Amino acid sequence: MKILIVLAHPEEKSFNAAMFNTSVRTLEKEGHEVKTTDLYKEKYQPVSGKENFTRLKNPDYFKQQNEELFAMEHSTFTLDILSEQEKIEWCDMMIWQFPLYWFSAPAILKGWIDKVFTMGKFYDNGKIFGNGFSVGKRAMLSVTAAGPEKNYTKDKYGDISSILFPIHRGILEFLGFSVLQPEFIYSVERLTDEERKTVLNNWSERLINIEKEII
Repeated sequence: MKILIVLAHPEEKSFNAAMFNTSVRTLEKEGHEVKTTDLYKEKYQPVSGKENFTRLKNPDYFKQQNEELFAMEHSTFTLDILSEQEKIEWCDMMIWQFPLYWFSAPAILKGWIDKVFTMGKFYDNGKIFGNGFSVGKRAMLSVTAAGPEKNYTKDKYGDISSILFPIHRGILEFLGFSVLQPEFIYSVERLTDEERKTVLNNWSERLINIEKEII
């Protein structure tokens, strides 16, 4: 498979980085083609607005979707957007590796989403969900959390499926991706060295068999 892995964590020695590096190493060893985006390392500029375009259809009143459609016809997306779009179109599967920030993705990843998944390219009127442009592609979230598993229940923080629903349903499935069960690591800051090794080994084993996973 062709696999894109996106990392959103600022620390190169973090457990998220270890998960990311394990993903790349394991998947390449299994013969998959892998491309990556390391958002913090690349100092990705996440603010979405007029600067997404080299020129505007209407400089006097900015409407992002209108400008995205114009950019599709006149090639006015900036290079940082085009390069990421090419990776997404290229891949058969996409993995996002990130820590849970305020029950969601870090701002840098959300900004990447806002900029890259443009109208006319990845969705359009009627081209969503089962008719989306990314039908046939897979996606998976690999997420770490500081809190223990016992806190992620409906009567406390909420269960993982409800917390990740806006990303799973509102972004990935909306675009047509088939979404695999997330890899979710609890109490990441409290893991012992041995526990970290076990988590990374389990993650590697899952990736070895990723093509066989049933959605």
